[in-house]
Amino acid sequence: MSIVIHHNPDCGTSRNVLAIILAAGETPIVIEYLKTGWTEPQLLGLFAAAGLTPRSALRETKSPARELGLLDEGVTEARILAEMLKHPVLVNRPIVCSAKGVKLCRPSETVLDLLDHLPPGPLYKEDGSLLIDAEGRRV
Repeated sequence: MSIVIHHNPDCGTSRNVLAIILAAGETPIVIEYLKTGWTEPQLLGLFAAAGLTPRSALRETKSPARELGLLDEGVTEARILAEMLKHPVLVNRPIVCSAKGVKLCRPSETVLDLLDHLPPGPLYKEDGSLLIDAEGRRV
């Protein structure tokens, strides 16, 4: 199975996760979901596989979540999902799928659990912290 990344190229974490996947020698399928949008079955399938709900996958910052009233108490999962379908940016990212599972890869080192082998080190996160040392061990 190929690795699939639901990617936003404007997001530093998403770019870092993609870089980690590439450094591991994988050639992922990159889905720029802001361009393609989401379907309800697609989101429900991703959320179920990753153990997420629409609320737990909701991007609260740098999105219209507050303006749409989605952060208010009592907002239903169905309403959040409906708004995610209208506004793809509301879905937190990146979501990565591999033979090892599906995860919302925040923080970016979460993607390491989905790879068959680690990329060579040293490898650093976008904030400069070490993820994999020079000997190829996860830090």
